[in-house]
Amino acid sequence: MATAGQITPRYQGKRHRLERPELLAPAGNLEKLKFAVHYGADAVYIGGQKYGLRSNADNFSFEEMKEGVEFAARYGAKVFVATNIYAHNEDLDGLESYLKKLEEVGIAAIIAADPIIVDTAQRVAPKLEVHLSTQQSTINWQAVQFWKDEGLPRVVLGRETSFKEIAEIKQHVDIEIEAFIHGAMCSSYSGRCVLSNHFTDRDSNRGGCCQSCRWKYDLFIDEEQQAYEEGDDQFTMGSKDLCMIDYMPELIDVGVDSFKIEGRMKSLHYVATVVNVYRQAINAYFDNPEGYELKPEWVEEINKAANRPLNTGFFLDAPGAEDHIYSPEEKAAPYDFAGVVLSYDEGTSIAVVQQRNHFMPGQEVEFVGPGGRFFKQTLDGIADENGNALDAARHPLQSIQIRTLHPVKPMDLMRKKMGKKQ
Repeated sequence: MATAGQITPRYQGKRHRLERPELLAPAGNLEKLKFAVHYGADAVYIGGQKYGLRSNADNFSFEEMKEGVEFAARYGAKVFVATNIYAHNEDLDGLESYLKKLEEVGIAAIIAADPIIVDTAQRVAPKLEVHLSTQQSTINWQAVQFWKDEGLPRVVLGRETSFKEIAEIKQHVDIEIEAFIHGAMCSSYSGRCVLSNHFTDRDSNRGGCCQSCRWKYDLFIDEEQQAYEEGDDQFTMGSKDLCMIDYMPELIDVGVDSFKIEGRMKSLHYVATVVNVYRQAINAYFDNPEGYELKPEWVEEINKAANRPLNTGFFLDAPGAEDHIYSPEEKAAPYDFAGVVLSYDEGTSIAVVQQRNHFMPGQEVEFVGPGGRFFKQTLDGIADENGNALDAARHPLQSIQIRTLHPVKPMDLMRKKMGKKQ
């Protein structure tokens, strides 16, 4: 065990200090899993049909899990499954068979909060690692030590943990630490809010959170007098989103082993863009720690995928009033996901792009690929798959031919700047 005097311990254990931080990405469906891995995730976390906290995500069948595991393995990546509900009695029927099936299809780990799910997995599916979910709100080293003593190799810290607290945890406990470094923040302790239960009878601790904190509310001084004038913005109480791209060296030096991105409900464009940026930053730091610099284009890319204003959460200090959103949200990113490259002909410079959003000739678009590949161009003309000229790409998933200024590759993204609807 490290001594209390160490500030940034480097553990030599076989399991409990990774050589390079893992980049862990969300995947709400199989397509998002493939893009997350393709754009640089070392691991992805998904939800199955049961026991997860994102019941509104597409979630995965066992067949899709198996395909996802096989795809990830080709990149040397792993797949984790969230089983992080707090279970009621009726939830436990079928738990053992479900965990055994996860082990059978090749899932590397589950993310669990309820002690009965932890214990059952250790007993009936010993090849499954069990990672403690952030739903346990673990934010001190003695609690981390408790879970290590229970046989867990990794703890996902509560989002409320600061840099100082992470350093103290790593000084006292030789264990893998996973921390959220990007994405939405809960206005309560993660998963402990019951607004959703009271307002909609949807249990946030069983996957039903309806994000009541992001609703618009009337605010009253007393039973009759409103706190604002008619026409003013209604009150909301959601938090700004977390973004730690400015603090990669600090996260690495303090000993965070897995950098977790929130967002199983987020778009393919969000997942690919955010993973792409953090992958570049991590690689750049380890290629040259002394010469590492934050690149402005990384920040610009993050902002193009942002859903809300961004801050640093609890890492530097406790958030204040300025870190919450008290009026209706505006879309932070001025860009829309427009398409995915399916193929590219080097002889003709023609790319076939699958339409994911309306676009048309004359618009400026951006093409983005893994590793920071990027260029802009104005669309001079577009055609359908038979070469017939089009005045717009209107139909979802339509294959569109575009002549590109530079070569592109399958799974590159195309996006457009938002403007008036055509």
